[in-house]
Amino acid sequence: MSKAPPREDPSPTGVAVSPEVEAALASGGAVVALESTIICHGMPYPKNLQTAMEVEAIVRENGAVPATIAILDGVPHVGLNSEQLKNLAISGSQFQKTARRDIAQVVASGGNGATTVSATMFFAHKIGIPIFVTGGIGGVHRYGEKTMDISSDLTELGKTPVAVISAGVKSILDIARTLEYLETQGVTVAAYRTNEFPAFFTETSGCKVPCRVDSPEECAKIIYANQNMHLGSGILIAVPVPKQHAASGKVIESAIQQSLKEADDKKIIGNAITPFILDRVKVLTGGSSLEANIALVKNNALTGAKIAVALSDLRKRVTNRPVRSAL
Repeated sequence: MSKAPPREDPSPTGVAVSPEVEAALASGGAVVALESTIICHGMPYPKNLQTAMEVEAIVRENGAVPATIAILDGVPHVGLNSEQLKNLAISGSQFQKTARRDIAQVVASGGNGATTVSATMFFAHKIGIPIFVTGGIGGVHRYGEKTMDISSDLTELGKTPVAVISAGVKSILDIARTLEYLETQGVTVAAYRTNEFPAFFTETSGCKVPCRVDSPEECAKIIYANQNMHLGSGILIAVPVPKQHAASGKVIESAIQQSLKEADDKKIIGNAITPFILDRVKVLTGGSSLEANIALVKNNALTGAKIAVALSDLRKRVTNRPVRSAL
C-alpha cells in the first residue's frame, strides 16, 4: 500500500512561512500580505497568474517582501513560490473560497483554500504581518437591512489589528451602510490623498471620510499608534483607482444594476454573488472593469509597499532611539 506524499511541515503556529518572509519578519523588514481569492476567483487564467506575479514584483521593487497567503493541502501558507502561484492560478475555482469561518474545515479536510480578506488578515496577524494589500473589501450588501448580508471582512477589521490597503469597498455594495458598520466596529477609515471614500472602480462614492492621509509616513504613524495603543482593531486605508483607469461611473453603475437584477432572477446568494456580478460587469463594460481592477490592485500594491517600508523605518527609529535618564 503506497503512502501519501508528506505534507509541508507548518511552524508551531500551524502556518508554513516561506524562508523569505520569515527572514524579513525576523529582521524587522517590510512585508506585505496578499490574498489568493483574487487569483482563483477574481480573474481568468493566465491573466490571474500574470497579475499575481506583477503585483509581487511591484511590492519587491518598492522595498518590501510579498507574502501571498493560501491553504495548500490543509496547510496554511504565508509566502508562495512561483510553482505554488502557478498552481493557484491554473486551479482557479477548484480552490475553495475561504473566509475566517471556513479555515477550520479546509484545514481539517486537507483541502485547498483561496483566502478572502478576513482569512488573509487572520493569518497575517497570526505571524506578525501588519499590512495587507487587496483590491476591494466586502461590505454591507445592498438591501442588507433586510437580508443581514454583511461581509465577514468588516467584523475581521473590527477585531484584527492589520492595516488593509484597498480601493475602498466594491461598488456593488451599500457603501454608506458599510462605513456606518465600520464605525460601529471601531475601525479607523482613512482615504489616501482624498477626502472622499473611493468606490472601487471609481474615485468617488459621495461619502466623506473621517481621516485623510497624504503620505506613506502618515499612514505608518497611524498604524504604529494603533499597535502601540493595543486597540485591537484594524485600519482601512482606501486608495482611489488611478485616474487614467477610472471607468465611467454611469456606465459601471448601469452595469451593476443590470447584474444585480440578473443575480436576483437567478437566485444567486451568499459569496457567489460578488464573482457573478463582477464577471457580468466585465462583460457588460467590454472588459474595461477588469482592466480597472488590475490597475487598482497594482496601484494598491505600490502604495502598500511604500507604507510597509515607512512603518519598518519608523519602528527601527523608535527602537534605536536613546533612552533619556530620568535623573
